[in-house]
Amino acid sequence: MPAKEIAYLGPVGTYSHLIAEKRFGSKVRLVPMATIHDICLYTSGKESRYGIVPIENSSGGAIYETVDILLANKPKVHIIEELTLNVKLALLGHKNEKIQKLYSHFAPLEHCSGWIRKNLPRVTKQVVTSTAVAALRVADESNSAALGCRKLASYYDLKVLKYPIESEVPNITTFLVISGKKRSPIKPSKITVAVRLPNEPGSLCTFLEYFRDQNVNLSRLISRPIRGSHKQYAFLVDLEGNTGQANVKRALALAKKTCVQIRVLGNYPTGRKYTS
Repeated sequence: MPAKEIAYLGPVGTYSHLIAEKRFGSKVRLVPMATIHDICLYTSGKESRYGIVPIENSSGGAIYETVDILLANKPKVHIIEELTLNVKLALLGHKNEKIQKLYSHFAPLEHCSGWIRKNLPRVTKQVVTSTAVAALRVADESNSAALGCRKLASYYDLKVLKYPIESEVPNITTFLVISGKKRSPIKPSKITVAVRLPNEPGSLCTFLEYFRDQNVNLSRLISRPIRGSHKQYAFLVDLEGNTGQANVKRALALAKKTCVQIRVLGNYPTGRKYTS
């Protein structure tokens, strides 16, 4: 990949930072951003910049900030790869201290609620904006701990008190690598399209039937209201395959006839999987 700068959802030590490091290594400049919109804006139209944004969590569902940006095409970006991270959480803190307050993002606190009830029944839970912020708080505070990535311990001079922490359900986060310019990835296996359909009975059913009839599997369908339009919705749709396949071409061509608008956001590979 020609990118020299990779924007991710910061600060340093987040799971977005971790997967950026795992995917791109040390030969690129990793740039922390405050929001997903900032990542897309930083990447849009730039030849040498890529971004990494979360799109879905296995227990929390779709990340709607990402979905809405892709559907609106503002800022304009292209999907070039999908990555998955199996999130394993650690308890981070100071040795030989009684834990009275536990910091984390809301998702880890929810994922590990059973373990927390069993092992830290009297702890006060404090929700913060990211697991990295949680570690930063604990670094300057006694009798506290954070749930987050093991690597945060080295960034904020903390100890790994317990790893892995048992979670209620598997915690898999899916990320998209985005580019400001359209690319031609090697061995693409998924297509994402943004779709607007006429507001009339059967329009969604007709759209879906074209893919069924051409034996094209749809792996994700997300509907979102169109801002400023009453009872109007746009759809983010993931298809298995690539745009060079005859059946995919036929299905897209037929579907286009029923759409107010259809736009391909990317045709990209999906195979890379990591563990925190």
